[in-house]
Amino acid sequence: MMTRRDFADELAGYSLTTAEILYRLPDHPSLLQSYVWQDYDLHPTFPRLKEFLAFWAGNLDGDLFRVRIASARLLTPREVRCVSGGFNIN
Repeated sequence: MMTRRDFADELAGYSLTTAEILYRLPDHPSLLQSYVWQDYDLHPTFPRLKEFLAFWAGNLDGDLFRVRIASARLLTPREVRCVSGGFNIN
């Protein structure tokens, strides 16, 4: 379920962002593991993703190998219109 914060973020330009993070296993550095991160973030600066990756680099043992980002705008302010009237259908 979408929360008010999510809707307000979308109106401010945030969109659903998915990042596939490949990292090296701490005990077996030649092996890569995949992690998928998803949140509403601001394209193209991605402040929430950068904050998450900074936390990862500072607190987790698996070294980052590659991050692939996909971002899609689900709702933009120009798609929201005020309606002056309406009708009900039974």
